Amino acid sequence: MTDYPALVEQARGLLADERDPIANAANLSALVFHALPQVNWAGFYLFDGTELVVGPFQGKPACVRIPLDRGVCGAAARTRSTQLVADVHAVPDHIACDPDSRAELVVPVIRDGELFGVFDMDSPVTDRFTDDDRRGIEAIVDVFVESITA
Repeated sequence: MTDYPALVEQARGLLADERDPIANAANLSALVFHALPQVNWAGFYLFDGTELVVGPFQGKPACVRIPLDRGVCGAAARTRSTQLVADVHAVPDHIACDPDSRAELVVPVIRDGELFGVFDMDSPVTDRFTDDDRRGIEAIVDVFVESITA
């Protein structure tokens, strides 16, 4: 089990003196990717006003654009609620950027009441993500939002 309180504190320290969202998204993606086992992709899709566009991430090359009406990332952005999917192959409109991915956790990033993007994590292991992961990653996303909010 991941020690999320310690990871949240690491994130807080890493982002403490920086306000640039791209720099902070890059460092946060690296932190999470290297801290969590069985994760093959971790990173951001940023909302451009119309769709999600790949942002800083760690892992294999990714889909560049995701419409809000498709996939797990689109659902998180559209509903502004975290999506925890045990088996992405059971999601009819799943967008398979990496055929090795089996489980997905996507947390919407909301800044000042507006959609900023989503933080997405994939795993090659079915049922990889738990409610503990959901709560932990939501807390880490909160640290990211605090870091980029004036």
